[in-house]
Amino acid sequence: MTTILSCENLSVSLMLAGERYPVLNQLDFQLQPGKTFAIVGESGCGKSIMALALNQLLPPNAAYQENSAIFLGEEDLLLCSDVQMQTIRGKRIGMVFQEPMTALNPVFTIGQQLTEIFNAHHVHAEQSLQQHLIELLKQVGISDPVRCLRQYPHELSGGMKQRVVIAMAIALKPDILIADEPTTALDVTIQAQILDLLRSLQVRYGMAILLISHDLGVVSQMADDVAVMYAGQFVEQGPTQLLIRDPKHPYTQQLLAAIPRLDQHDRPLAYISGMVPGLTEPKAACPFANRCPYAWSRCWAEAPLSVEVTPLHRVSCHLYTEDPSMLADLKISEKQESFVVNPASNDHSEIAFSVEDARCYFPIKKGLLQRTVAMVKAVDGVSLCLKKGKTLALVGESGCGKTTLGKALSGLLPLTKGDIRWGANTEVLSATQWIKQVRQQLQMVFQDPFSSLNPRMMISQILSEGLLAHGLMPPKKEQLQLLQGLLDKVGLPQESLQRYPHEFSGGQRQRLSIARALAVNPSILICDEPTSALDVSVQAKILNLLKELQQKDHLAYLFITHDLAVVGYMADEVAVMYLGRIVEYGLREEILKTPKHPYTQALLRAKPMLGEERQLIAPVIGEPPSPIHPPVGCHFAGRCPFVMKQCLSEYPSERSVSATHQVRCFLYSE
Repeated sequence: MTTILSCENLSVSLMLAGERYPVLNQLDFQLQPGKTFAIVGESGCGKSIMALALNQLLPPNAAYQENSAIFLGEEDLLLCSDVQMQTIRGKRIGMVFQEPMTALNPVFTIGQQLTEIFNAHHVHAEQSLQQHLIELLKQVGISDPVRCLRQYPHELSGGMKQRVVIAMAIALKPDILIADEPTTALDVTIQAQILDLLRSLQVRYGMAILLISHDLGVVSQMADDVAVMYAGQFVEQGPTQLLIRDPKHPYTQQLLAAIPRLDQHDRPLAYISGMVPGLTEPKAACPFANRCPYAWSRCWAEAPLSVEVTPLHRVSCHLYTEDPSMLADLKISEKQESFVVNPASNDHSEIAFSVEDARCYFPIKKGLLQRTVAMVKAVDGVSLCLKKGKTLALVGESGCGKTTLGKALSGLLPLTKGDIRWGANTEVLSATQWIKQVRQQLQMVFQDPFSSLNPRMMISQILSEGLLAHGLMPPKKEQLQLLQGLLDKVGLPQESLQRYPHEFSGGQRQRLSIARALAVNPSILICDEPTSALDVSVQAKILNLLKELQQKDHLAYLFITHDLAVVGYMADEVAVMYLGRIVEYGLREEILKTPKHPYTQALLRAKPMLGEERQLIAPVIGEPPSPIHPPVGCHFAGRCPFVMKQCLSEYPSERSVSATHQVRCFLYSE
């Protein structure tokens, strides 16, 4: 098979404070037409730097090392001038960046930005360009391309923006498409659509795809071959299914063990201790030595060679240069101990709080007099009951109202309507009573830990803020002990108190967010996608921490997420939300094993799972309708494969499948 691109000994270093530090170390791989090669690893491993290196887009303080070579056919890209690279980027190598909003210029329309690509490469006559752009947007699944060309990026949803970025990358039919975390910021249903789109475009154009991701489920379903990267070098490389089925390197084994599974509720998640070493930190000869359970003196003194353990399957580890018969089958074992739960204190159904018919409407005002012309029905009649010591998972796509509901219940947004009861009380609390009486007891952990922590405040001030607001600050001599105790509870060193948020990693910042929420001794935590932006290994630590805290302090969680594997690990009960309403509600096993609503079934199908064979992901078609003008009948009717005439004119009432399982769908009798 013809090789489109070949990397040989690709090494890159960065100059910092007068010293040069390696960031990529002797990478070798090839890209074949019609095939997908994936790079996986934690954040900070060098995956994105490698993508930039292929395009000669490295920062000014970066340099390629001697003997590095990147061959595009017969041409060495590292010998090309800037002018020559401008003709290659976009035309022969397309790139899809991780964050579509930052990849698009906010002051130009989509049509202007697509036109710029053709003008830069002097392709197509002006009179045929408009029709060509329309056809291009149709190819990436945009149903109304004429309107899209006139729109600005902020007017599009996340999935639509990512489709536009893909359209820009494939506009000139490149030989290679580099996709850098193309679905990280997307919901599971939109992710399935984007992955299906990439596969279909690959078949149509015969492109080679270089897929960069930390999601091994996505890699399992997309890639033909995969390389596991750690600290700038490949530690394992081979055919995807072989590597996932029989991982050899301890790092690969631990990455796979850290992935939550739908049936892993009573066992802690395995995780990788420590962190990826920083650029300037001293490293062992094997960079994984300080986190590896099998490391010995040789790992610190001598860099491991790449060994072929089976045909096409290579690993860089001293375990496989010793006695293969004794060491080659070593596996990292998952933690098998169960969580210690006190049935007397945790197995009950005492109500923490309940809300009935919660509605959050936001007016749209226009004109000089700012008259209300429409309402955004973000939350439209939701009833929930949260029990002490239990976790209720709220799942659904972005825009369905999950975060709005969470903020409304914590008093950060006003409820337009709704009855709120605290504990077993039958008394309905007013909005003022709710905020005054309950805010201390109900705290929120936000999705983005960096933007939710004040960058100008030290950690000691951030943790003290809630105590001061509620008048709970102890005498001065006890303050330090209290704050140190909070850090101990979330597994952070006590010296963190005198540091600022930017000095911590993403996982550490999320631990600080949890510590801040726990400072006022709440009984309920609303966790809004607390792990969606984290690597799988860091995610495992945070989920284990939340579960441990729940069992120690009998906390109730409202856990907002779109990842059903995380739901399987964390939840006791599950509520599935679509366009502001709950469409299915039940126990964890009922929702995950016997889902009834077509939307819940679509969410489960869309989640890429690790498997021996590549599975066809059946994406749910389209995107949710606007909450400004929701459909007259069932809100899911326009995307449902089982839609009936009745669905188009009437919203289904709640139907009970069992005593604990309710669904709103005409497929089931009342």
